[in-house]
Amino acid sequence: MESVAGQDVRALPEGLGGAIRDTAEEIAALLRPDTDMGLRIPGAQWSVGEAAAHLALANELMADIAAGHARSYGDGTPQSLAAANERALAEFGERGAEPLAAMIVAQADACLRALEVSAAKGTVVTPLGPMSPDVLGSYLLTHMLGHGYDLARALGRAHMIDRARVELTLPFLMTAMPRVTDTARTAGLTASYAIRLWGGGRFGVTVADDAVSVGSRPPARPDCTILIEPVTFLLMALGRRGQARAIAQGRILVRGRKPWLAPRFPALFQAP
Repeated sequence: MESVAGQDVRALPEGLGGAIRDTAEEIAALLRPDTDMGLRIPGAQWSVGEAAAHLALANELMADIAAGHARSYGDGTPQSLAAANERALAEFGERGAEPLAAMIVAQADACLRALEVSAAKGTVVTPLGPMSPDVLGSYLLTHMLGHGYDLARALGRAHMIDRARVELTLPFLMTAMPRVTDTARTAGLTASYAIRLWGGGRFGVTVADDAVSVGSRPPARPDCTILIEPVTFLLMALGRRGQARAIAQGRILVRGRKPWLAPRFPALFQAP
């Protein structure tokens, strides 16, 4: 641990800072001066300009939160977050490619600097509840990857999601899953899942009495084990891809005592 200007500074989890900076830069590179910012994002209500503006505002929000500033932004439900997003966009008129690209990068850097200072100081309050600074960094990365994917698709460019970055989103996703549970879908369900990403991460999910718990270790004898290609996992978790095509392409494999539980799993959660 180092000390800078009287403040303790320690490194974030290995690779997280670099992934955040690289993702912000790659998103910015999509927003060229000649980019059509009015182009609609496939399957979404936003244009490229609106999605980029949302990213710039969200990075600023997370930088403020990491720095310890109280920011109200919905109550954690998908509906309230969507409403907060629309209010923020209505109040923020910038839709130019270059200013938004610069803001996305600058605010990602500001968030990282704040996280490096606050990393030893307990929790911060986010739109999805309290989190450690490390998990907030994972949240920032996850959010940029989701909207970066949308921008890349709209502009016909390669997206920036890869296995290493997906691994770094797991701390946030595991923290968020119990908070975005669709209780109408979990009602009456008792089940244990092991989720295993090809070539890396794994975690366990237990559903019992309408409550969902998530742990870094899968259950010893899960009812259902889902083996999934990492990029497919993240896109499904963020509501960008359905499971039918992924199964048909062999990107999801299922085993265990109750394999019929697998198709129910994605619907247990509402993407924020």
